[in-house]
Amino acid sequence: MSSTLQGAEALQTTAAPEPKRRRRLDGGNGGTNWWLTALIAVCSLTVLLPLYFTIVTALKGPDQLGGTGFELPAEIRWQNFADAYQLTNFPRALLNTALITVGAVVLTLFTNSLVAYAIARNMHRKFFRALYFYFLAAIFVPFPIIMLPVVKETALLGLDTPVGLVLLYTVYGLSFNIFIFTAYIKSIPIELEEAARMDGASTWGVFWKIVFPLLAPMNATVGILTCVWAWNDFLLPLVILSDPSARTLPLAQFIFQGQFNTNYTVAFASYLMALAPLLVVYLIAQKWVVSGVMRGSTK
Repeated sequence: MSSTLQGAEALQTTAAPEPKRRRRLDGGNGGTNWWLTALIAVCSLTVLLPLYFTIVTALKGPDQLGGTGFELPAEIRWQNFADAYQLTNFPRALLNTALITVGAVVLTLFTNSLVAYAIARNMHRKFFRALYFYFLAAIFVPFPIIMLPVVKETALLGLDTPVGLVLLYTVYGLSFNIFIFTAYIKSIPIELEEAARMDGASTWGVFWKIVFPLLAPMNATVGILTCVWAWNDFLLPLVILSDPSARTLPLAQFIFQGQFNTNYTVAFASYLMALAPLLVVYLIAQKWVVSGVMRGSTK
């Protein structure tokens, strides 16, 4: 028994330094990494400072633009937003942008995930493997190289409209979206699909009822990226849309700034008005995004 007690004491003495080692890794401050926290705080200034500058400039009058530009407005001028609302035809541009963005997000999620599923489950075949690398190669093709042929073809096919713009967003996002969708689909156990097929489900039924709901984290990621891209994109609507009444918010701001390039206060007010809807959408959809990520982490 004495030997057993001695062995237990020896195990306790060898296990004693473990809490000290954990405290050293945590930095001795309750697990808070202050260097990383300071780095994040500094990096956040790259977003907060331009946003602050935009807000204070939009609330000033033209006679208050002197100095560094970071001073608070002596008198808040709400008329800037009313002027920007009228001069940019904000309701029409907002509607055009919203329709294009919603259409691009919905079509991208349904089509890109379906193509990625077909490739991921047939990667052992040479055709699908070659197709996968073909799509990946398109990531490295700059848009200015194919811009003129795309403009000509869309005009010939009558797709120089918001509908054609939605199709282009869906196609141009295919390469990157397939890359992230395929990697995630490979992590889904194929036994789930085999069990569904044994119950009589078709390939379409397996995808829409089994695989697509499990893609919630990736759908959230792809949806956010597509939404931000379609909402803020300037070049593609500029070269594709031929009808002035179909112009989006970035185009409306560009035309407005070109005509009134000295009225910076009204221009910055229009920037905030274009930013506000996307910010509201993010605040509303945030809980679905977080819940989708949590479901993916516990899958």
